[in-house]
Amino acid sequence: MNPLLQVRDQGQQIWLDNLSRTLLNECRLERMIADDGVAGVTTNPAIFHKAIAGGRYYEDDLAALKTQPLDAEARYEKLVIPDVQRACDLLRPTYDRTAGNAGYVSLEVSPALAHDAGATVAAGKRLSTAVVRDNLLIKVPATPAGIEAIEELIAKGISVNVTLMFSLAHVDAVAEAYLRGLTRLQRTGGNPARVMSVASLFLSRVDTLIDKQLDEFGGEALTLRGKSAVAMAKLAYRRYVERFHGAAFEPLAAAGARPQQMLWASTGTKNPAYSDLLYVEPLIGPETVNTLPDATLAALLDHGKVSRTLDRDVDEAQAQFDALAALGIDMDAAGRRLQEEGLAQFEDAFAALLKLTT
Repeated sequence: MNPLLQVRDQGQQIWLDNLSRTLLNECRLERMIADDGVAGVTTNPAIFHKAIAGGRYYEDDLAALKTQPLDAEARYEKLVIPDVQRACDLLRPTYDRTAGNAGYVSLEVSPALAHDAGATVAAGKRLSTAVVRDNLLIKVPATPAGIEAIEELIAKGISVNVTLMFSLAHVDAVAEAYLRGLTRLQRTGGNPARVMSVASLFLSRVDTLIDKQLDEFGGEALTLRGKSAVAMAKLAYRRYVERFHGAAFEPLAAAGARPQQMLWASTGTKNPAYSDLLYVEPLIGPETVNTLPDATLAALLDHGKVSRTLDRDVDEAQAQFDALAALGIDMDAAGRRLQEEGLAQFEDAFAALLKLTT
């Protein structure tokens, strides 16, 4: 049986971490949805830069846009929003069949707004209005200002994919913002059932950073290498279950509110010594999403072994975190550093993207 469909049978959605006109025009995304059960799409500035810089289907539209009196960001949006709309339309049957639990496409606000809550909210509202699809998620980074914006967007009934989370502290802050937003939405007469949110926890970069620190310790510390990100995800899922399947969430659930599902991001293995499915096979479980770049999706199709693993070995995950703490490794501090670095990378990618439309 197709491993991607086996993953779906375990209650986990597989989303594609890629979008381009090549995927759309050559019907590749359509086939992935139909044959492999791909249930969503995520994008970011780096993905769109690669698509536009190397894609032959953008040249005519880009040339036409450059003749119009628009700034670079407006040209970029006019170029990619039709792609996002087409992907949303392809995934609409999935959205309808699952009553809004799957079938989403994510579009990111400008990374330049990451420290401005008000501007992020305004951009999120504008992009939501421009795309005008029920199955759109607005991507917002989990910076302090982003946390404020997430609450505000949810309170306005706008669905959100929270990005650039690298620690359990980020997980907690984002979930609480989501809950506050839902509560405000309900109090003002909105319908919580119409809102969807996922919380994207980035994985491979965590191991890259923590492994470097463990290398400096040497000795027994080396046995902890390559285990920190999976441990973090398992502990995050435990918190998810406690938070969204406990008594505190029951009133919102009774009003139709959905749990904010954990999404595993940055799942392409960076260390060639590790399994190419390190961030897939150990993290399969219900009410979660794994967003895969093309190579990781192909690896899962080729040799993936599928079973429910996410809620196994949680004690070992806690032991991993305890061992790191005993060495003086601060995972929350590491998360803050990684978020700053990830945001800088997205800002660079977005700047390069805008140069293409100048």
